[in-house]
Amino acid sequence: MGMSVTISTAEHSDAEKILKLQYLCYQSEAELYGDYSIEPLTQTLDELRAELAGGCVLVARLGDEVVGSVRGVVDDDGTARIGKLIVHPRLQRHGLGGRLLNAVEERLAAEEEAKRYRLFTGHRSQVNLRMYRKLGYEQVGVAEPVSRRLSLVTMEKAAATAGYAATA
Repeated sequence: MGMSVTISTAEHSDAEKILKLQYLCYQSEAELYGDYSIEPLTQTLDELRAELAGGCVLVARLGDEVVGSVRGVVDDDGTARIGKLIVHPRLQRHGLGGRLLNAVEERLAAEEEAKRYRLFTGHRSQVNLRMYRKLGYEQVGVAEPVSRRLSLVTMEKAAATAGYAATA
């Protein structure tokens, strides 16, 4: 291919590209749960721009193309809430999701003093659940019903274990 994927802080000008990629990436989740009204598919550009301004948003680029993204914000208690980890379908299952997750964890620990990382995924999203477990996350509590078809599984890991899992 000749180009490598780079990960960097998202720019304000990336908002529309991220939103389009997010819409593409969440189609399979919406299909899995039979629900196309999930928040990632209804988020507005203004809402995304507010996230860019208020938290850590990283993008993965292949040349000029945004092919992945992840967001995180740290609460007052030191919990980093990570969300909307997306990778373009043609690049999935090649480790880019793990690289993005590791990058946002490192950034949130270094800049925001995160003590733990928390994220969630749908209860039927087996690929996501496997990846998060491989990267050191464990389920906390019981899956929380959102609708008749969707329950969210919350997963967490301590910040001290962030680095070792990425090399597993």
